[in-house]
Amino acid sequence: MAGSLGSDDGNAAQESSSLAQELDDHLLAPVTLRSIEVHGAKNTRRGLLDNLFQPIIEQAASSRITFGDLLRQLNTANEKLGPTTTTSPPSSTSLLDVPPTDLDISIRVREKSRLQLSAGTDIGNAEGSAYTNAVLRNIFGGAESLSVNASTGTRTRSAYNAVFSSPLLNNPDLRLSLEGLRSSAQKPWASHDEHLTGGTLRLAWLAPNTADTHALTYTSVWRQLTNLTPTASPTTGYLLRLVSELAGWGPLKGDVSFLKSELELSGAVPLLASPTTGEPSGISLGAGFRMGVLYPLPLGYSLTSNTAAPSRINDRFLLGGPTDVRGFKQAGLGPHDGADAVGGDVFAAGGVSLLVPLPRLGRESPLRIQFFANGGRLVAVKNKGKGREVLSGGGVGSEGRGLVLDSRAAFNGVKAAVGELVGDGLPSVAAGVGLVYAHPQARFELNASLPVVQRRGEEARKGLQVGVGISFL
Repeated sequence: MAGSLGSDDGNAAQESSSLAQELDDHLLAPVTLRSIEVHGAKNTRRGLLDNLFQPIIEQAASSRITFGDLLRQLNTANEKLGPTTTTSPPSSTSLLDVPPTDLDISIRVREKSRLQLSAGTDIGNAEGSAYTNAVLRNIFGGAESLSVNASTGTRTRSAYNAVFSSPLLNNPDLRLSLEGLRSSAQKPWASHDEHLTGGTLRLAWLAPNTADTHALTYTSVWRQLTNLTPTASPTTGYLLRLVSELAGWGPLKGDVSFLKSELELSGAVPLLASPTTGEPSGISLGAGFRMGVLYPLPLGYSLTSNTAAPSRINDRFLLGGPTDVRGFKQAGLGPHDGADAVGGDVFAAGGVSLLVPLPRLGRESPLRIQFFANGGRLVAVKNKGKGREVLSGGGVGSEGRGLVLDSRAAFNGVKAAVGELVGDGLPSVAAGVGLVYAHPQARFELNASLPVVQRRGEEARKGLQVGVGISFL
């Protein structure tokens, strides 16, 4: 039995050696090529495929090449299709049945999914973050790709980037990429935040007959350092922020149209530095002011038509609460319908605060005593009797009826609201004292508030009030 097994092993080794020798001889044999067919590339442009496979056909037609060289060139072309497709290579045993002349090559591919979504979390380097990623492949059929990433974390508060990449002249070895990025990262070792906004233009190419990749890149970035340190509870610096939102007008479409703008100004200065050493005492005086206007616009491209609609409750401003006008309930200021806050179209709010370190903890501690006074006013545009009702599928009111304003009525309504804001009595005002803890990621407040002025219909909050957030008045 042992001799029989040895004989079988010897025969198998001889057959394997013979097959390998026959395969080597076959790969060195000259061949001619008649055609190449690609099946399954439904979303890929013909120009890209011609650029990959036409040179192989032309070379095989002008001079005989070996079967091994042909396979290597086909494999290289398949790899260049890799970002958009997957291919199934032929098995080695089938190669022995290929005739030496007039080959017709058939390549079957399966295109990858054009959209890929992913999400996850990362923990490391004393930072935790969460991210989402979306990749759109073969957008126009020429191996283009668009990658969009968004992430947020404990130090990198937000990071967004989008990269569009496309071959030039249907050549996968020559690619042009355009990237846009925006990020906001905390630098705790230097008590500031860095904001980056910019873009990158990149031209990359693969050197012929080598595996060397070269790239020429141009990057332009606008870098900003916030001047409030720390941002959650600043003791020095200033902030100017203007936010505008345009909805429904012109090509934006939709069933609402308005311009909503909000302005915020704030600053802080240190007080009472040591007369001998010049070191800061940790006491700081801060002030802030916010105002906003929501202006109704007509639908379409006109600014004078009579298709402007009053604002809706989910678009209006809300005012009051522990992070803006302390001493009042959340959304406690402004118009109410019974117990419900319905918001307003014009508002203004301001406040001052004095932060003092606790005696035994010193100025290095993030814990402070706060003395504050703040107030504000929120007014709605009054549209009663200023427009006409029309039937609208997206309208407000019973049976889809909604009020439509002309441009003059909209302007007069906003003008009257601003006049009421400025000239109709005192705003609601509250004062108090509390504790502030300035964590690097957020600000925590525990305040005892006393409303001083309360307008009719508004809801005050006398006593203790807890606030957690990043932006405070």
